[in-house]
Amino acid sequence: MAASMFYGRQLAAAALMSHRPHPTLRAAAQVGPPGPLQPRGVGGRAAGLSAALAHPGCLAGRSGEAASQECEPALRQLRSAPARVLAPFRSGPASWLPASAPGAWRGSPRAARCRPGRGSTLPGSFWVRGMPFKCTFASGELSSGGKGFGAPAESACPPSPNSLDRSAPVVLGNSGLFNKHGLQMQQQQQRNLSLHEYLSMDLLREAGVCVPKGFVAKSSDEVYAIAKKLGSKDVVIKAQVLAGGRGKGTFTSGLKGGVKIVFSPEEAKAVSSQMIGKKLITKQTGAKGRICNQVLVCERKYPRREYYFAITMERSFQGPVLIGSAQGGVNIEDVAAENPDAIIKEPVDIVEGIRKEQAVTLAQKMGFPANAVDSAAENMIKLYNLFLKYDATMVEINPLVEDSDGQVLCMDAKINFDSNSAYRQKKIFDLQDWTQEDERDKQAANADLNYIGLDGNIGCLVNGAGLAMATMDIIKLHGGTPANFLDVGGGATVHQVTEAFKLITSDKKVQAILVNIFGGIMRCDVIAKGIVMAVKDLEIKIPVVVRLQGTQVDDAKVLIADSGLKILACDDLDEAAKMVVKLSEIVTLAKEAHVDVKFQLPI
Repeated sequence: MAASMFYGRQLAAAALMSHRPHPTLRAAAQVGPPGPLQPRGVGGRAAGLSAALAHPGCLAGRSGEAASQECEPALRQLRSAPARVLAPFRSGPASWLPASAPGAWRGSPRAARCRPGRGSTLPGSFWVRGMPFKCTFASGELSSGGKGFGAPAESACPPSPNSLDRSAPVVLGNSGLFNKHGLQMQQQQQRNLSLHEYLSMDLLREAGVCVPKGFVAKSSDEVYAIAKKLGSKDVVIKAQVLAGGRGKGTFTSGLKGGVKIVFSPEEAKAVSSQMIGKKLITKQTGAKGRICNQVLVCERKYPRREYYFAITMERSFQGPVLIGSAQGGVNIEDVAAENPDAIIKEPVDIVEGIRKEQAVTLAQKMGFPANAVDSAAENMIKLYNLFLKYDATMVEINPLVEDSDGQVLCMDAKINFDSNSAYRQKKIFDLQDWTQEDERDKQAANADLNYIGLDGNIGCLVNGAGLAMATMDIIKLHGGTPANFLDVGGGATVHQVTEAFKLITSDKKVQAILVNIFGGIMRCDVIAKGIVMAVKDLEIKIPVVVRLQGTQVDDAKVLIADSGLKILACDDLDEAAKMVVKLSEIVTLAKEAHVDVKFQLPI
């Protein structure tokens, strides 16, 4: 038992560090007997854990009150050590457990609520909200994506009606895997390149996609000239900022709305003068807003109907997916929340590519009339080819419209590009507008560092994204607030470490710095050299706490000790986090009291 629990804890730690459940541990945590019910490759200590969590009476094939009484010892054993079962299934901030768990578990802050799945056919079969885990009362089985990690027992503990949680809200889902499993996948956030709308529209024109005629202008005089050139009675002026919600945004000039319809060249000039050179504040920019250096001036179209169309990469489909809706020109997230059946998804075979009949079928499902279906399908195919050609992660057209002649046009375009493709999409990445980015983001990109600025006051320098997130979590656990996510990677140089310190200290909110390095590929002595160089060159006067473990750690400690710098060392991450939180509080209080605090404690 002790050995099996030790093994389980080790697997749990590995699963939590990677933020992915470990398949062996998933199987080991099943409430079922060892032996034939265990998946291939799972046995020994893992099977021992499974046996320890089960009770023979639960598998006697009985039903009703007698079986429930015999199950109680097993349920009590599960209740007594919920962390052993809950922790292995944690993904991000939550933990996952079978719906057959006792009612007492539902109160756990780490327990996910379950509800009957749409694709469920077995009585007592539930889906865990937000994750592809099937919770089956009949066996306590957990399976992922329909691929079981163990066969269910033919008879097991019958569920207690009181333990069912039928109050969870309906899980949104649509076509493909979403309809099949009745669940909503949590997507990992990515920071990819985005281009201005006018540049995206240029790419669409090159691909042969139908778009309105339009030109970009950097001054109100240029806007006036373009409006006259277009010759339309009315034109549309669109602020070019890399943020959503432009139409409902507000400029620092007082002008409301980043997309305006004007009815004369003179009005176009007057309106654009309140846009260009001003900041637009939307729900996505925050209070700081983003500068509008240019506007797109285009002809106004009068569509009969507006649709939504997008192409994106979706893990649940293991490839690209076409997404369409008859409800375009509005916030698609609101549509998905209020009417999920209005969203249509069509997965594309990445090898075979998009087929004409696929595009036609999607256009028909979206509600295009017969005379516009072919035009819509042709545009979809051209957009998919553009998606592949430029290594895009998303192409979004909102709205995709149909005019009175049956012609289909893309009225707006948003394209995101995979940052990993920069080496072969140089033309695209050279178009990036750094005025729309934080200056620190540009510095991080130039130094090849993974950096995201946050609102806290404790700077973090870590190697590895998983360890960086864990470091931020433990700072929060002890009452601190991280000022950034910064992953120097496994092959960082002394120069990169120095640049990382420059990034952190350029944020005036930072009151203390925590360096947390676990040297595997990354050598601790390289980090130490960078720390010493940075502290000397930048004359850092805020406390620096360093926790180093792994390759060349002894050499690293010697380097820091011989430097004579005032750096605090700590071998334990928990203690290091406590220390940096306390120091940040001291510095903050001292600055608020206008007291000059100097840290003289050597390593």
